[in-house]
Amino acid sequence: MDRNNRSRKPRRKVCAFCADKVENIDYKTIGKYSRKVLSERAKIIPRRVTGTCARHQRQLTVAVKRARHIALLPFVND
Repeated sequence: MDRNNRSRKPRRKVCAFCADKVENIDYKTIGKYSRKVLSERAKIIPRRVTGTCARHQRQLTVAVKRARHIALLPFVND
């Protein structure tokens, strides 16, 4: 039996957008969050990894896709 795995609970991740009291995520302001929510290959990181709540993750996905469509964010990084 491994004691370390049972003795400590993992910390609950807090949504960064809820902590900053962000109401709506807009495609024009997605640039300042892009480092946290996009991987090095410009893929959207899932909420189980980032800790983003479901409401903000849905808004984030739409905003990233809109920003990509009008060339504010790349579809793929080289």
